[in-house]
Amino acid sequence: MSASERRAAPRTAVVWDVLDPVLAMDRTGVLDVVDIGGGTGGSAVRVAELGHRVTVVDPSPDALAALDRRARERGVEVAGRQGDLSDLPDLVGADGADVVLCHGVLEVVDDAAAALTSIRQVLRPGGHLSLLVAQRHAAVVARAMSGHFAQAAALLDSTEGPAERSRTRRFTAREAADLLEAARFTVASTHGVRVFADLVPGSLLDLEPGATAGLVDLERAVAGRPEYLSLATQVHLLAT
Repeated sequence: MSASERRAAPRTAVVWDVLDPVLAMDRTGVLDVVDIGGGTGGSAVRVAELGHRVTVVDPSPDALAALDRRARERGVEVAGRQGDLSDLPDLVGADGADVVLCHGVLEVVDDAAAALTSIRQVLRPGGHLSLLVAQRHAAVVARAMSGHFAQAAALLDSTEGPAERSRTRRFTAREAADLLEAARFTVASTHGVRVFADLVPGSLLDLEPGATAGLVDLERAVAGRPEYLSLATQVHLLAT
C-alpha cells in the first residue's frame, strides 16, 4: 500500500462500507451512477471498476480532463459532463440515475435546499443518495486546537451560507437530515467519518506497522455511535 493509500483508507473506509452493499452487482445488476463534483474521479473510477455506468458532473474542465486520464489508465469508461447542480436534470437526462454521489458539494452551493431538489428530480424511484458533508462541531474543535479561538467561537452556532465566510458551509448531522427530509428523502443511515483520522499524524501511519489497519478498524467501530458524531470531520448520510 502506498503512502497516499495508507492515509486515505481511514478517511474513506466508512463511506465505502455503506456504499458497497448498494453497489453490489450480484443484487442490483448494472447501475447508472452520477457523481456530482466528482472532479478527478477518485470515487467514480472505483465505482466504474465494479461494472457500473458512471457519469461525473463537475464545473472544472481541468478536473474532467484528469478524470479522463485516470479512467483510461485504469481501463474503465467514465462519462464527464461539465456543469453543476443547477444543470443536473439536463445533464443526466430523462432516464435519471440509480445512485447519486454528492460528496463535499453541499458545503459550497448557494442554496443547499435547491441542490437537493435537483438531485431528487434525477433520482429514480428506489434510488440512493450518498451525501457527505463537512461537520460543524469538528471544525470548532480543529480551530480551537490550532489557536484560532475567535474563529472557533464564530462557528459555534453558525448557519451562514458560503457567501458570508470562506465559501464553505458546515452542517450538524441533524441539519443535514432536516434538509434531506425537507427535500422528500428518507434517511436510511447516518455515520461519522474521520472521527480520529485527521488527528493521527500521517508519519505514524507510514512508520508503524499495522497502524493503518488499526485506525480503519477504530473508525468503523465509532462511525455508527451517536456520541462520536460531533467529533467527526464529516457526516455521511445514505438516503432514498
